[in-house]
Amino acid sequence: VTRSLPIPLQSCQCLAWKPRPVGLWPCPSKSQHVVAGYSDGTVRVFSVSRTEMELKMHPHTAALTAITYSTDGEMILSGGKDGIVAVSSPRTGMTIHVLADHKGSPITVLQCTRKQYHDFGVEGGELWLATSSDRRVSVWASDWLQDKCELLDWLSFPAPAGPEGLDSLPPSLAAFCPWEHGVLVYMGFGLQKEALFYSLRKKQVLRKISLPAFATSLSLSPAAPFMAMGFSDRLLRLQPCPAGDPQDYAGHDDTVHLCRFAPSGRRLLTASHSAVLVWELTGA
Repeated sequence: VTRSLPIPLQSCQCLAWKPRPVGLWPCPSKSQHVVAGYSDGTVRVFSVSRTEMELKMHPHTAALTAITYSTDGEMILSGGKDGIVAVSSPRTGMTIHVLADHKGSPITVLQCTRKQYHDFGVEGGELWLATSSDRRVSVWASDWLQDKCELLDWLSFPAPAGPEGLDSLPPSLAAFCPWEHGVLVYMGFGLQKEALFYSLRKKQVLRKISLPAFATSLSLSPAAPFMAMGFSDRLLRLQPCPAGDPQDYAGHDDTVHLCRFAPSGRRLLTASHSAVLVWELTGA
């Protein structure tokens, strides 16, 4: 640990690094920032170099469950346990949008990706998705400077009744596919244990990959057609796409609840209850 940030009394539920500007080398440490979401509904921005909190906002009345920056780092998207998604400006500290489309179900994933203008017949320079525990995924096109946010697609995935209640079910997971333009990957509790590749252009599932169990974490490599998935039985799986033999790895002592590729795609970070592992992906 090279730096420690001041920790408020509330518990931190989620965090994200501020992205660096496009076309530039990695930012010097003095400009690095982390945004964190807390159990009291607050969003806090920290300076890594100064190890201090620079901004505190309160866009939610419920605990935060997901958070991310827009692709240009100019907006913060946060999702709560009550399903509310807020869009806030770290420059002004104001919340500019509140979306209640997922209201009633905790937000499990928020992700943004750049898109070219009019890629899907809607205005905006960015696509983003929100996923909630009830197996719904909404996809949006936005231009925050022009105050535009338009729903592009709405996905609902069927599932059998969960006898033990929603909290005990595997999480709903979704991510834009870096190597296949206009496609997102979804996995979650459903009729089958599988990963679904959905085309935003064709409005249909293109293909499916069978899984050994319901996944608990997901990350897609930005550098090669590989998915990393974690499972509750301590298994980590690397899956080549669109087809190929998966590679399974042990090493965790509990559910693998986090998978995260590095921007280079050469390293993978995974976490369980009491272990954080970093993997070198020489063959990926």
